Amino acid sequence: MNTGKWKILLTVLTLTAVLPAAEEAGKETVLKSTLAGQWYPADADTLKKQIEGFFQKAEVKPKSDVIALILPHAGYQYSGQTAVYGIQAAERQYKRIVVIGPTHRLPMVDVLSVPDAVYYETPLGRIPFDTEFAQKLLKNPVFQNIPQAYRYEHSVQIEVPLLQAKWKDFKLVLIVAGDCSPQTIDKAAAVLRNLVDEDTLVVASSDFVHYGPNYDYVPFTENIPEQIRKLDMGAYERIAALDAKGFLEYRQKTGATICGYIPIAILLSMLDKSAKAELIKYTTSGELTGDFTNSVSYLSVAFSGSRQKKEKQENKEISMEKQENKQGYMGLSEAEKKELLKLARSALVYYLEKGKTPVASDLDVSIGPAMKKNGAAFVTLKEHSELRGCIGDIIAQGPLYESVIRNAINAGVNDWRFMQVTKAECDDIEFEISALTEPKLISSYKQIRIGIDGVILRKRGASAVFLPQVAPEQGWNVEEMLTHLSLKAGLPADAWKDGAEFFVFQADVFGEEK
Repeated sequence: MNTGKWKILLTVLTLTAVLPAAEEAGKETVLKSTLAGQWYPADADTLKKQIEGFFQKAEVKPKSDVIALILPHAGYQYSGQTAVYGIQAAERQYKRIVVIGPTHRLPMVDVLSVPDAVYYETPLGRIPFDTEFAQKLLKNPVFQNIPQAYRYEHSVQIEVPLLQAKWKDFKLVLIVAGDCSPQTIDKAAAVLRNLVDEDTLVVASSDFVHYGPNYDYVPFTENIPEQIRKLDMGAYERIAALDAKGFLEYRQKTGATICGYIPIAILLSMLDKSAKAELIKYTTSGELTGDFTNSVSYLSVAFSGSRQKKEKQENKEISMEKQENKQGYMGLSEAEKKELLKLARSALVYYLEKGKTPVASDLDVSIGPAMKKNGAAFVTLKEHSELRGCIGDIIAQGPLYESVIRNAINAGVNDWRFMQVTKAECDDIEFEISALTEPKLISSYKQIRIGIDGVILRKRGASAVFLPQVAPEQGWNVEEMLTHLSLKAGLPADAWKDGAEFFVFQADVFGEEK
């Protein structure tokens, strides 16, 4: 085999399987809180007394049919009391609590992270993760184990001691949501909706409007408390209507700095339309400190009702899948393929000339109907038949043509294996596009079809991908391909033989004719 050629095969980010802030307790992995001593007291007795004080002040009439909450996630001195108001609204015992929060620091696009651990530990003690539930989530490529997501992220961890103080016996699921498209929000909601049951409480972790120069958000300078409240209540109106789309559009239109808008949208998309929302408590840090120069808003919202029947969920899942197939991007016409190739070349040249990413209107390209549909694409650059760059999306993040623009530029200037492409080189470079179907989990590697299926291998938090054309180009059979895919993921060569998961996808591959 040509080892030099093998080294420049298509790559995606390989995720480490080592959990930060984690330790091995025998064979049980423990994810330890990174917030103790910063966001809340590290001393167990001090923390317990602080939380007990919150509960004593939270006079709320509890309900037995609460199925979901929105809770704030600032330091306890700011939002702890407001969060406990929401928690006190739920009267019943839950066997499982799912907490979904946003990523504040780690860039994550169209993916949600679920930790691979057995226990979560705070100063108040250990709580078991619902590992079975987590493994079911991880069977869908939208959910990944990204250990870095928990190193500094507070949005999900901050809720746990408060939940521990209320409920002593439950299993925990922590989910950190990245920057997700509406399509990914719908997919994540569909997966979660089909897994949660009557004994599950879902918590969306979010603060609301962040006002002031510290947050680069100063849309008004007069009547600040009233204006902030007006913005927050506008968002809550969409939430109370269970209108995920309207909520996202409101945030986009107003610029309201609601950090957990993705988890909230996922929650709203999960709920049955019969659910009822109630605003339990509303405060702002400006009110607490007496200074509105910079202020963050905190809402606790409780949702009451019943879960959707599984039959309805499954039918909706099937309907969504049929709709995706109906609106798939594999039906590209020959004219649209030519326009996409022209778009890829024009986008890279534009970037190299002007130093900024173009939009479609900047380029002399016709955007056909199939190009506008949601899709993921890899763009491959070859110079004199040798690979010169290749980067792409596995999961659709928006219209197919936008994926082509973005990844044509990335392949030219951001592929770490190569020097950046220069404008002078462009005449010698050939562009190839692989438009991908959505990855699907298969039960056995024996189902992989060489030359037809692209493959994602995932094991113990590590992953790697090959496009469908890679194995035929290298002359590999399935076993050889999986051996190299294991190595690419940073795993032993035979890692694919036991305990690995495989996702397959297909690609419509087309290139320039020279």
